[in-house]
Amino acid sequence: MWVAVLIVSMNRKTIPTVIVVAGPTAVGKTAVAIELAKKLGTSIVSADSRQCYKEMNIGTAKPSAEELQAVKHYFIDEFSVRENISAADYEVLALRYLDEIFLSNDYAVVCGGTGLYIKALTEGLDEMPGVDDRIEKEVNELYIQNGLGWLQQTTQEEDPIFYAAAEIGNPARLLRALIFKRSTGKSITAFRTREKKQRHFNIVKCALELPRPQLYNRINSRTDEMMKLGLLDEVISLLPFRHHKNLQTVGYSELFDYLNGKYALEEAIEKIKQHTRNYAKRQLTWFRKDKEYNWVDAGATNLSEKILALKK
Repeated sequence: MWVAVLIVSMNRKTIPTVIVVAGPTAVGKTAVAIELAKKLGTSIVSADSRQCYKEMNIGTAKPSAEELQAVKHYFIDEFSVRENISAADYEVLALRYLDEIFLSNDYAVVCGGTGLYIKALTEGLDEMPGVDDRIEKEVNELYIQNGLGWLQQTTQEEDPIFYAAAEIGNPARLLRALIFKRSTGKSITAFRTREKKQRHFNIVKCALELPRPQLYNRINSRTDEMMKLGLLDEVISLLPFRHHKNLQTVGYSELFDYLNGKYALEEAIEKIKQHTRNYAKRQLTWFRKDKEYNWVDAGATNLSEKILALKK
């Protein structure tokens, strides 16, 4: 297939375009991306770091069965939660997905809220040395036992350069930096070149936004709906894998804590809402740092038309 892709790319008269639909969790990205894909007659590449795992359904707010039937999605339900898919893996996979889409279409839609994955796809990532699996397992277990405070203090002590500019409320980033430092003896910042890779397609970036109170209400309502849909049962089914880093994420870790006796159920639910709101704030901070994003009111009428106008 990739030989065919290369031939098509060489003979293509127009440069294909990727439309990125980003923004914070619960802002309404999925519905907008599906509408765009339908109008363009194309497919969607997910840029969500958890929706790719088959066993994580309710807590990741995956597109519904009807939505998945309406438009072809890539990077949804493709791996087991026991597999660790990195941003570097995503870069390779997503570029392949796009090449497949561009065989028959001049447009593709990328939809998701994982900023690092979108960066990997649109700009590429720096080449990094591998990490020690034993150290990775050990650090993740220590984080589970001791919490975010331990992780913040330890990262600050062992990699103060990274910590000084880090999103200290983001455990995934802190874990990655600490594991990297212990594995290589060097700060992860030493390998950042900030050089963008050239892509063979145009990129239009848009990010959806809502007034903060409205977004937070959506987050709270969606959490309640997830609980009604059976999120707790989903988490119980994943108990044998709870130490995998893929499950150290909002909506799952709080219910693991409930099952472990740390919280009452209602308190765990409130923690999910709080941590999801915190995550949304971090997403907004990430996307606002990238001046290439066009910000669009998620509550606007004719939203897909407004986004399509950006590509002209």
